[in-house]
Amino acid sequence: MNKYIVLFALLFFTAFHRLTACTTFFINKNGQLVFGRNYDWVSAAGMVCTNLAGLNKTSLKVTGSNTIAWVSKYGSITFNQYGKEFPTGGMNEKGLVVELMWADGSKYPEPDKRPVMGVLQWIQYQLDNNQTIEEVIATDAVIRISPNDPPLHYLIADTGGNVATVEFINGKLIVHTGKDLPFPVLTNNPYSQSEKAATGVNILSGNTRFSFQDNSLQRFAKACSMIQQYRQNDNHMPVIDYAFDILDKVSQEGFTKWSIVYDVKGKKIYFKTAVYSGIKSVNFKSFDFACPAKAGAIDINIDNKGDVGAHFGPFDDTQNRLIVEKAVEESKSQVPMSDNEMAAIINYAKAIKCKQ
Repeated sequence: MNKYIVLFALLFFTAFHRLTACTTFFINKNGQLVFGRNYDWVSAAGMVCTNLAGLNKTSLKVTGSNTIAWVSKYGSITFNQYGKEFPTGGMNEKGLVVELMWADGSKYPEPDKRPVMGVLQWIQYQLDNNQTIEEVIATDAVIRISPNDPPLHYLIADTGGNVATVEFINGKLIVHTGKDLPFPVLTNNPYSQSEKAATGVNILSGNTRFSFQDNSLQRFAKACSMIQQYRQNDNHMPVIDYAFDILDKVSQEGFTKWSIVYDVKGKKIYFKTAVYSGIKSVNFKSFDFACPAKAGAIDINIDNKGDVGAHFGPFDDTQNRLIVEKAVEESKSQVPMSDNEMAAIINYAKAIKCKQ
């Protein structure tokens, strides 16, 4: 089973790099904490999942490496396209948000005694176990990402208004936070390179006239400039609306499939998709995250506006399979996947049970 999932991850993210250009950012204004994210890809299929606290889990076995077992401490809501437990991002009930971005040049640690985890399961592990960026960073002493996994970096934030980039450069964890993170934005270049480019065009002075041939740097600078304007100016647009405005401005025609805005303190998530542009929301207050409650899920492209919490049904294997099959079909020109590979991904969630 594990070899299929590893192969899937490699195929998925290789294609992801060629065709997509995602953007993430964080806004902190007058105590309002909002995290924005565009997910760009060839398939719009996906589901929004609730994940329970109190679940026994074990990391996928990577050949020649140890696994790690844990019991999830916190419930979460995640966005999943290729099977439950392998999210591209999400937020837990303590307000920790984790989202991934492609990042050429990333190099994960060489093999050592630490258990190994894949790039997607790493996200679920963090949401299961942590509530602050400091706790996330500390897990580098406990787990590592497989050196064979695709090159990614992450933007994370918590309810304390803290935000950090997590990158892996030359086999080491590199973190930018606090004063080392003047621009709470992440696209596809290493953060230091993006920061240098934004500083060079005087983003902090309010400059909005800039043009980069590198699309990633252009999106980075655009998001930075809009956040800076919102901080400095007497802008009365609600922060959630402004976050969606930023996402619209940095969207990639034909590839931006999901736009997601997290209200970190309010424990509420807003999202829209290329299939149905009406803004939907889910509130953590609507769900029971404690075992033995049943995990829930909803098709991300549900044709509704407003709060869709009541539309969540119990998560089941059939729903998981249908979403994965649809995503695979829509992206088969980029991500060829056999029936056995799909089955391995679909079946993983079946083995996860509540702690006895």
